[in-house]
Amino acid sequence: MPVALVLLLALISLIRSHGAGNVCDLGRRPNSRPHSVSILEFGAVGDGKTLNTVAFQNAVFYLKSFADKGGAQLYVPPGRWLTGSFNLTSHLTLFLERDAVILASQDPSHWQVVDPLPSYGRGIDLPGRRHMSLINGYELRDVVVTGDNGTIDGQGLFWWDRFNSHSLKYSRPHLVEFVSSENVIVSNLTFLNAPAYTIHTVYCSHVYIHRVTANTSPESPYTIGIVPDSSDNVCIQDSNINMGYDAISLKSGWDQYGISYARATANVQIRDVHLRAASGSSISFGSEMSGGISDVVVRGAYMHDSLSGIAFRTTKGRGGYIKEIDVSNIHMVNVGTAFLANGSFGTHPDSGFDENAFPLVSHIRLHGIVGENITIAGELFGTEESPFTSVVLSDISLSMTNSGSPDDDSWRCLYVEGSSQSVVPEPCSELESYGNSYGRAVA
Repeated sequence: MPVALVLLLALISLIRSHGAGNVCDLGRRPNSRPHSVSILEFGAVGDGKTLNTVAFQNAVFYLKSFADKGGAQLYVPPGRWLTGSFNLTSHLTLFLERDAVILASQDPSHWQVVDPLPSYGRGIDLPGRRHMSLINGYELRDVVVTGDNGTIDGQGLFWWDRFNSHSLKYSRPHLVEFVSSENVIVSNLTFLNAPAYTIHTVYCSHVYIHRVTANTSPESPYTIGIVPDSSDNVCIQDSNINMGYDAISLKSGWDQYGISYARATANVQIRDVHLRAASGSSISFGSEMSGGISDVVVRGAYMHDSLSGIAFRTTKGRGGYIKEIDVSNIHMVNVGTAFLANGSFGTHPDSGFDENAFPLVSHIRLHGIVGENITIAGELFGTEESPFTSVVLSDISLSMTNSGSPDDDSWRCLYVEGSSQSVVPEPCSELESYGNSYGRAVA
């Protein structure tokens, strides 16, 4: 029986690994479109001053007529194209030529106000409604946002100042957002200064994000790079992301709203990425994870100058789960806390959450990781009601900033259980071997 069990587990692992590997083969070569028009044909002016929202809206409306004829491409030539928010359509490629810059308007009236997402129940910054993102896709299929390294600039300083001064009327917009869409490709572009998130895919399937650069100021408040949210079959690869808060953050809804919507983020592969998260984490899971997050494979990441490297965040009332996560081939440099797992992180959307909805965090594997100039190896804090279980660490070597000093406090653990092998510095006792006791915090 033990032999059969081992073989079964190996087979499950192989199937899981094979499926995750296919995710990044979704859309390397987007279909060519038989029809193409330039934004110039709709009266757009690329002087950085003329508002071109109507031109973009009219162009997309015109290109809808080609949806059953193989689709179409909207070409944006070199220039600085100021616009407010606009929607895309199915079977469309938005192509930005080199030296083409889509500039977001800094006038809030040019950003529509829409209802909150049903899995959140409110905006991310404030209760109530939210500003529509700059470039939007709703219930679309086969849509591509790409170019020859063109740029989409959210000019987010205006929004950051309003956030910091508590003068927002509605939650901040994102730069690009797809909702309930399938077969989405975002590639070969530079994104700058997102007001909040840079690329947000929510309730989406088959998403391929490839060769993008996303930058905001290190001081930008709670800006996040790429956010797969209640989405499945997602690939993020060959990208460089530098954010004020998190670089990549996986989410799936907030408390009772996410539990009710019940859509997980699953089958995600992240590989060959360079990440910096000034005040957050290079890769984070949660804390809004009430629909569940599972079957995530991270292979190959360079994480630098980040407050934390890999973070698992949740709290009582979230429900949901974070499970079947496999992270390997990671190089960290100048990172505050290499591994963070916090069971008491985040706020609630309102008072309607269930305080007895405890999240599950289990089957987390971290291996093949090296770090230089790391301040804290790990802070892993579950909760008494729902300890973190089956956390497995192996082949990890971290060079600590305070190694060998009397104040060396590399690991701190509470209500966590798992195992470790070949880990330097030596982890807390809760991770030395499997067991049923959860111990005390390591001081």
